[in-house]
Amino acid sequence: AVFAEHGYTNTTTAMLAEAAGISKALIFHHFGSKKDLYLALITECIENGRAALGIATLDEYQGLDFFAAREQFSLNKYRFNRDHPAAYQMLKEAFFTTPEEIRDEIKAFYGTAMHERHTLWWQLFADVPLRAGVDRKQAFELYTLVIEHFERKYLAEMMNKSELEEAQIQRFLTERKQFMNLIRYGIEEQADAEKEERNG
Repeated sequence: AVFAEHGYTNTTTAMLAEAAGISKALIFHHFGSKKDLYLALITECIENGRAALGIATLDEYQGLDFFAAREQFSLNKYRFNRDHPAAYQMLKEAFFTTPEEIRDEIKAFYGTAMHERHTLWWQLFADVPLRAGVDRKQAFELYTLVIEHFERKYLAEMMNKSELEEAQIQRFLTERKQFMNLIRYGIEEQADAEKEERNG
């Protein structure tokens, strides 16, 4: 809560010790430094989020098609952020306004976490039926680019808000789904003759 309110740079070990009701010496004994404590908390926030979202195995999303699974995952993620505002504030700072002192550690951790998530989604995408001639890797890359665009847009809109509202989450997901449908179903209307030619 102290890190969430004041940010990494403006938080002191004295503030942390007072909030926890312990001595600064005890903090240093268990964590070594403010930096190590902060990184431990970031790890805990991420692991709690992964457990809540079922991201470690995607078991919660089995039985859903890829697109429905991604939508449900995003809804779960935004609701987790809404229900855990201190964790949301910490993660937002750590990954999007990263303090210089911990930039290398966050970059390394984030890269590993993103690779794991990307691999799991790719496995689920393997079951998506594609039109003849569509390259699966290119299709997945296109979809990923759109997801990343909306992640950045969402974060830009929410950056200065300390709390998330259900209406904001639903509006965001509705807009994103509209873009996903453009990819999924196409955007160009074809004449019957063109359709027959493409279908052989």
